[in-house]
Amino acid sequence: MHSLKRFFIGRPLKSSEEGGQKLGKLKALAMLSSDALSSVAYGTEQIVLVLTTLSAAAIWYSLPIAAFVLVLLLSLTLSYRQIIHAYPGGGGAYVVSSQNLGRNAGLLAGGSLLIDYMLTVAVSVSSGAEAITSAIPALYGHEVTISLVIIFILMVMNLRGMSESASFLMVPVYLFVVSIVIMILWGLYRIVNGSIPYAAHAAVGSVVPGITAALIFRAFSSGSSSLTGVEAISNAVPFFKKPRAKNAAGTLAIMATILGFFFAGITFLNYWYGIVPEAKVTVLSQVAGHTFGNGSIMYYVIQFATALILAVAANTGFSAFPVLAFNLAKDKYMPHMYMDRGDRLGFSNGIITLAVGSAILIAIFHGSTERLIPLYAVGVFIPFTLSQSGMIRHWLKRRGTEKGLFGKTLANFSGALISFAILVILFVYRLPDIWPFFIIMPALLFLFYKIKHHYTNVAEQLRLERDNAKLHEYSGSTVIVLVGNVTRVTRGALNYAQTIGDYVIAMHVSMDENPTKEHETQTEFRADFPDVRFVDVHSSYRSVQGPVIRFVDTIARNAAKRNFTTTVLIPQFVPRKGWQNILHNQTNVRLRAAFARRENIIMATYSYHLKK
Repeated sequence: MHSLKRFFIGRPLKSSEEGGQKLGKLKALAMLSSDALSSVAYGTEQIVLVLTTLSAAAIWYSLPIAAFVLVLLLSLTLSYRQIIHAYPGGGGAYVVSSQNLGRNAGLLAGGSLLIDYMLTVAVSVSSGAEAITSAIPALYGHEVTISLVIIFILMVMNLRGMSESASFLMVPVYLFVVSIVIMILWGLYRIVNGSIPYAAHAAVGSVVPGITAALIFRAFSSGSSSLTGVEAISNAVPFFKKPRAKNAAGTLAIMATILGFFFAGITFLNYWYGIVPEAKVTVLSQVAGHTFGNGSIMYYVIQFATALILAVAANTGFSAFPVLAFNLAKDKYMPHMYMDRGDRLGFSNGIITLAVGSAILIAIFHGSTERLIPLYAVGVFIPFTLSQSGMIRHWLKRRGTEKGLFGKTLANFSGALISFAILVILFVYRLPDIWPFFIIMPALLFLFYKIKHHYTNVAEQLRLERDNAKLHEYSGSTVIVLVGNVTRVTRGALNYAQTIGDYVIAMHVSMDENPTKEHETQTEFRADFPDVRFVDVHSSYRSVQGPVIRFVDTIARNAAKRNFTTTVLIPQFVPRKGWQNILHNQTNVRLRAAFARRENIIMATYSYHLKK
């Protein structure tokens, strides 16, 4: 296992090597913006899918809807740039909400983001699998398997370290950026010179019978899913090279500019070409086909680049989830294991948890992007709303101490208002799609508080009192050695027991199956250890655990009356190779687990190491 781990993960890094894992703008853009940039592969499609439930003529509404999405993008970008400078330690919506709106709001934001990052991985990988099957129809029907393989690759890649992961991501991210820029510019050029005629199903401004505000709102909420991932950079400010806040804010501005250009360009080309979504071909694939021609080299480059970035877009979740889990664990709302760094200085437990959780989601939803998108949107717009509201409170606290607060507050107010409006739309019009959120979120908040309550209780019970109280002084020690057969392990355990105990008892559990053998064991023991008290406890039900517990409880009560401690010493032999443990009885494991819950009984193990 050690060799296998080294093969996949690489050599351990020293803590002093952490500086080499920090990111510049170029690598950070690849690592932290892949989710946001990749969302243009399905953002326009989600708008058009909703609109075409009425008719193809309604597709023209995608243009004003896209304009509102871009307004929201601008507002969120300005807001998160402020968050980066105000909270350079990272933590994003969780930290902002906790410090300005209270712990409940912070946990709601943090819990929503934990769910959202799992959905980020699930949606991105599922979309990548769909893009692969669009280009290679022979793979259609194997999306779930493809998705699980991609998740495993991303997990291993992130366990190898942040810098190495970012270097790998630069290829697919920048290939996608260059490819989409070429596609949009070439498409616009061909439209201007008349090579591609106007094929929209309805002119802008035309009245489409049956159109309703509810349909527009649903399409807007679906299209807004393109903005998920915008918050990731504010969560990961500590990953940047110094000056961290400046580099993070600059990276966010670059990402938002590219995302806005892509979303506007693809939406316009889709409208001009008159593209209607098809079952086995993505909208982006059709746009590329109309621009370059199906079967052309650039068409396959676009498909390949899209599949790659959708697959690695999940890496934004792998970057942000462990940091968020670390912050929650630091505040004692998640297990402390999420604060531990792995061999490559990453938060390995968070990475593995995210991989397992997203794989389960893909299996449950059968890799369907359309079914995951509404949950994905609600999971991110709750933190959007809370973080922007928290920043308003943040600026109000600083009235009279800073300049330009009105403009900053206005930007945050706009972001909060639009994000809240999208939430209302989701709750009103997409409730059948997002109802699992209302079960998962309360359960997660309950878990947070139970974990916090446990850690608070532990701290109270372990805290040293400053009253100069003396430790309890015992009069002696009773040691119970569990004996199966008379072997070298037994001898070593008894010798050790006599060095730590004033009173040593050897306990043996006999069964009905072979009374002759049990008698021989007793005789042999008394011959070899005449000075040690031997107790044979009979078990009629072939159980070792029950008789041992009852006997030890009895001895412990008597020892307590004499002011003696009670130690249970379990002898065991350790095979030379780890895998050989499964070939031997694991009774000692069960006994240790049983006695761990017994108060005032000390558990000890005597290990005898086999040489061959």
